[in-house]
Amino acid sequence: MRRTHLTLLAAAAILAVGGPANAKMPFVKKAKDLGFTYIQNCASCHVDKMPKAAAKGEPFGEIGKFLKAEKAKHKATEVDVAWLKDYKPAK
Repeated sequence: MRRTHLTLLAAAAILAVGGPANAKMPFVKKAKDLGFTYIQNCASCHVDKMPKAAAKGEPFGEIGKFLKAEKAKHKATEVDVAWLKDYKPAK
């Protein structure tokens, strides 16, 4: 029993010290894979690039508003970054 507690405590300590993951968000990776190099991070579509704020969905920047409109137009359940091929930046 004592050994189990020590093992759990050690595992928790390792996870706590491990630090935040630096993985890219799936949409950013897919956009880059499709050649949309202007998509650099969450802030490309969301005003706040912090993933926690971006996960809430608001507020959107210009690209995010475009993708949200495309999602509604396509009656999709999820954004498809391939729609960016039709994106024309405002001048």
